[in-house]
Amino acid sequence: MGVAGCGGPGLPEGAPKKLDVDETPHYLIGPGDSVNIFVWRNEELSVTVPVRPDGRITTPLVEDVVASGRTPTQLARVMENELSTYIKEPEVTVMVDQFQGLPPRQIRVVGEATEPMALPYQDDLSLLDVMIEVGGLTEFAAGNRAKLVRTVDGERKQYNVRLDDLVRDGDISQNVDMLPGDVLFIPEALF
Repeated sequence: MGVAGCGGPGLPEGAPKKLDVDETPHYLIGPGDSVNIFVWRNEELSVTVPVRPDGRITTPLVEDVVASGRTPTQLARVMENELSTYIKEPEVTVMVDQFQGLPPRQIRVVGEATEPMALPYQDDLSLLDVMIEVGGLTEFAAGNRAKLVRTVDGERKQYNVRLDDLVRDGDISQNVDMLPGDVLFIPEALF
């Protein structure tokens, strides 16, 4: 069960539960993403490139363009501007192939998950979805002592989540919606 006086399992009343569609920002490209740059009528300039850890990409004729923190449309306009030196009226489309996203838009899982990792945030992502993605709990996990750290109104707050009840016992009442920037800590059981 959730914490006494809470508005849902493990999350106190007033804690944000879900983003409204109007609040969901456009996807921002981040390091680790892979972007497909399509230059209309210029097949030799159309490429798929990774976003480097410094947030930049390099394409034919255009080197070291900042991609991180921009939407695909914003990056397309930057690429058009850069290519206009070489091509008359270039038309560029940018599509993200592999998503990692900016760290504030990721869900991070650390500790006793089978595969701890950072996941890109997606709409309607639940705690159960995250646990499936990380392969569940290790045999040494103390799942019912897990903590969810969430930023609420600029302040980091910590909430108890009961992963053993959710994952091992199938208690769906322990499922909660995840938000961008959430960090899930799964401690090791004490023997």
